[in-house]
Amino acid sequence: MSASRTLREGEALAARPDEFGRVHFVLVTGLSGAGKSQAAHVLEDLGFFCVDNLPPALLPRFAELLLHARGRVPRAAAVVDIRSGEFFEALSEALQHLDALGLRYRILFLDASDEVLVRRFKETRRKHPLAATGSVLEGIREERRRLEPVRERAHRVLDTSDMTPAQLRSELRAAFGPGTGVGLAVTVVSFGYKHGLPLDADLVFDTRFLPNPHYVDSLRDRSGLDPEVRSYVLDSPQGQAFWRRMVDLVSFLLPEFEREGKTDVTVAVGCTGGRHRSVAVAEELVRVLRERGYEVRARHRDLHRE
Repeated sequence: MSASRTLREGEALAARPDEFGRVHFVLVTGLSGAGKSQAAHVLEDLGFFCVDNLPPALLPRFAELLLHARGRVPRAAAVVDIRSGEFFEALSEALQHLDALGLRYRILFLDASDEVLVRRFKETRRKHPLAATGSVLEGIREERRRLEPVRERAHRVLDTSDMTPAQLRSELRAAFGPGTGVGLAVTVVSFGYKHGLPLDADLVFDTRFLPNPHYVDSLRDRSGLDPEVRSYVLDSPQGQAFWRRMVDLVSFLLPEFEREGKTDVTVAVGCTGGRHRSVAVAEELVRVLRERGYEVRARHRDLHRE
């Protein structure tokens, strides 16, 4: 079959959402050791037809098969990463082909800190694909450099540094499970700066200037989930002023992100330890965004750290 005929069929299907809207294609990529294989297993459990380690040059052909299936394969995913070696350089061209076909796809990029990736490779005793002659850390840094262009194109960047397998499953089920895929999905993450910034954040708000419940004896052992802690943080003059400006900014940006084609936005709220102020502000933001009709999930990354 000629490429022009395939392109015409793809355009026709893309224009008919009742036929093509059922095809949901996820391209899984990211750093080696960040959890791509686990992600593929979760997607498979969600009903996706999954292909692991697909060379990018075969992506257009895979897309054509999905188009011709006409709903018989409604959900598919492919893992594409640096294991393809020199063939990985063809990814940009392959994505352009997918755009021309009209295939509705989402790029899920899994990331993690260098320290975590090094530890994972040591624990599994596996070699990094780019560290045949150098150190694991050198391989990770080179891989990060090569993957930067696709990371910038990703619809969702997921930082798995502090995630358990169960938490990763929960994140993916929320993002790609039944009933998802309509509108903008927002994740609000609270974190502690002393534990590092979330790598997957699109927006970051620093609340370390707000009154700190840690220095109040009756509040120290509670968390930002407690109403009294939330009131202490947000009812202060600084809290009120910050809250108004924060909500105005987020309310302005989310529709703009959606207009630009983003399907997932992660808003990170940080304080020193990730237990009081950031949690309180994040919970209040979740409440307000849900009232305004957004699909919102809360994740308190450092709430239970010592």
